Amino acid sequence: MTTDPIADMLTRIRNAIKARHSKVDVPASKLKIEVARILREEGYILNYKVAEEGPKKTIKVYLKYQANNKPVIAGLERISRPGCRVFAGHEEIPNVLGGLGISILTTPKGVMTGRDARKQGLGGEILCQIS
Repeated sequence: MTTDPIADMLTRIRNAIKARHSKVDVPASKLKIEVARILREEGYILNYKVAEEGPKKTIKVYLKYQANNKPVIAGLERISRPGCRVFAGHEEIPNVLGGLGISILTTPKGVMTGRDARKQGLGGEILCQIS
């Protein structure tokens, strides 16, 4: 059992990218499924599927590479951790790489990108940044 499941998910994706795998399996939770949904909507992964293998669910994340076999995801960084939560109001949500990357937040209206939270005037917990 891990103490930080989101960090575990990001580490599994990061390791799979370094090993040039086409997909990676991650234990499922509602929050992880929402993070995978945002990664797909923003074009960082090809797709994801929630598979039931016995009593446990897993998320199959299909990784995306450019034509020269370079990964689309350059960096995954966990921001808010169980030992040090990081919250931001809608004015304080950071721009990642000057707008080229995304930050993923949990807000009162659900999990969304920093750009969407700023547009809606919502703040929340900054889960991670992807570049």
